[in-house]
Amino acid sequence: MMRLPLFLLLLSLVTKTSLSEVTISVTPTTLQKSGDIVTVSWSNVDSPSKLDWLGLYSPPDSPHDHFIGYKFLSSSPSWKSGSGSISLPITNLRSNYSFRIFHWTESEINPKLHDHDHNPLPGTAHLLAESDVVGFEPGHGPEQIHLAYTDVEDEMRVMFVVGDGEERNVKWGERDGEWSRVSVARVVRYEREDMCDAPANGSIGWRDPGWIHDGVMKDLKKGVRYYYQVGSDSKGWSTTQSFVSRNGDSDETIAFLFGDMGTSTPYATFIRTQDESISTMKWILRDIEALGDKHAFISHIGDISYARGYSWLWDHFFTQVEPVASKVPYHVCIGNHEYDWPLQPWKPEWASAVYGTDGGGECGVPYSLKFNMPGNSSDSTGTRAPATRNLYYSFDTGAVHFVYISTETNFVSGSSQYNFIKQDLESVNRSKTPFVVVQGHRPMYTSSNENRDAPMRNKMLEHLEPLFTKNNVTLALWGHVHRYERFCPVNNFICGSTWKGFPVHAVIGMAGQDWQPIWEPRADHPNDPIFPQPARSMYRGGEFGYTKLVATKEKLTLTYVGNHDGQIHDRVEILASGEVLSGDDSFSVDDGARVEVVDSTFSWYVKGASVLVLGFFVGYILGYASFSMKKNGNKPSWTPVKSEET
Repeated sequence: MMRLPLFLLLLSLVTKTSLSEVTISVTPTTLQKSGDIVTVSWSNVDSPSKLDWLGLYSPPDSPHDHFIGYKFLSSSPSWKSGSGSISLPITNLRSNYSFRIFHWTESEINPKLHDHDHNPLPGTAHLLAESDVVGFEPGHGPEQIHLAYTDVEDEMRVMFVVGDGEERNVKWGERDGEWSRVSVARVVRYEREDMCDAPANGSIGWRDPGWIHDGVMKDLKKGVRYYYQVGSDSKGWSTTQSFVSRNGDSDETIAFLFGDMGTSTPYATFIRTQDESISTMKWILRDIEALGDKHAFISHIGDISYARGYSWLWDHFFTQVEPVASKVPYHVCIGNHEYDWPLQPWKPEWASAVYGTDGGGECGVPYSLKFNMPGNSSDSTGTRAPATRNLYYSFDTGAVHFVYISTETNFVSGSSQYNFIKQDLESVNRSKTPFVVVQGHRPMYTSSNENRDAPMRNKMLEHLEPLFTKNNVTLALWGHVHRYERFCPVNNFICGSTWKGFPVHAVIGMAGQDWQPIWEPRADHPNDPIFPQPARSMYRGGEFGYTKLVATKEKLTLTYVGNHDGQIHDRVEILASGEVLSGDDSFSVDDGARVEVVDSTFSWYVKGASVLVLGFFVGYILGYASFSMKKNGNKPSWTPVKSEET
């Protein structure tokens, strides 16, 4: 009678030995700053699946389906053994992290639950293990530091984020560690209730944004390098940063300009992120460091972080741009992905198909509070949310007067914005700033011919183009279309022989995002339309990158730098006399509009290592291949753009 219980006891011991619990560990568990790397290790996963996955959670008590991102265990070379490890950098979200491992199989895929690219989201039914909490050590100072101009030439604004509303300061001086001035930073924040729609106001998209501090360094000497720190004695100071102040006596202007950059994440998440943004920042940082003690600034004309309601992507964005934005002013204008929501206040009948849900319910709130641009433009949201700011403004630097406008709010005749643009352009001192550059998000001219935006382009041509031509705008820069395209000096679709009365338009939305049919279809996108290249389009390319503007009182030069090699691929020189020299200087509009074949390779990188591995094992059948954005950024060959006129 006693033998049966003994047998069951032995069987239980054998079972426990053969089916050991899955273990998970994370090292280190305490981090100092965003970008520090953690390694997650696991073992004893029985019958591992290609779809088993590691979830990142912050706060650590988030529900299983409220992850901020995930990676497949199959991205570890040893995953088939049931053991492995994954290393990845972590961004400080001002709350702790935990990591969870789930078992997931192909038979459990739910096609109704999918991400922005229509790839199925991983299932959470089978939790295998959960890690200890990982956090950031206090006392290391603020993060997400970025500079901006104020309306006063001898000032520089600095903004940063911390986890509380206690007083913080900015201290600065002409020598590192010798702080001649200290200023208290004002502080703001926004709440979940300020968001206008999902996912921004939902439990999945919302994360605490922290406290946004805003300090101003005053009485700066002209063209001098200043060193600064932000923080406090009790909560810690940032590392020392430096910048070169503006010099109103200098005629030289240097700017790096682009749109639609976004940010990259080391994991897959609910929406597409932008891996190419890393290369854009890398090359711009190279160029800034090469300037030495020359002043420069950044211009990012809409579609900033592409957070679209998933608030932690703003943290990733500011962490990614900090190495640049802490050195030079970072200026922005609003795009559809910062603002548009169904109940936005200005939505005329002609714009019913133009303005949609692209803002992810943010209704401009993070954009308005995380940046503080010159001027005092604002529009009420019509909700409890704070007014939308940073809509239109202008400033001088060197030989150029820069104007920023909003294509997402009222710009037609009689509006406050229209009146600002009109008055601003009419009051430019052309002896001081002979060149005028206007920047906005959605383009007035583009050959991509996106039908949805056609009514807006017509309204821009009706209301804004006459202001541009009458007041001799030199250059108009636009984003929204995620490619580079430069036009001849143009007015009402007709090429002119001078930029005076015929501004040069360029689309520069190629800094990171890839959500746009290109002119020559890729092999894996055979059904994307081909748009003919009209004669007014002088150059267009499919290469990610940015533009650099250099100007004196005699000449403004705009160059297009490609991300795959960091080299110049297009150039236009605009002389104060009115002459426009294109490309290799052999082109003049007097010779007639000439279409150039674009020297560009469509270097599409694969989005996300975890999804790459999944796609390798599961294949296109499951739809994971839609994450694939780029094939190879290092091919030495160039592919001409398809054009019916060349």
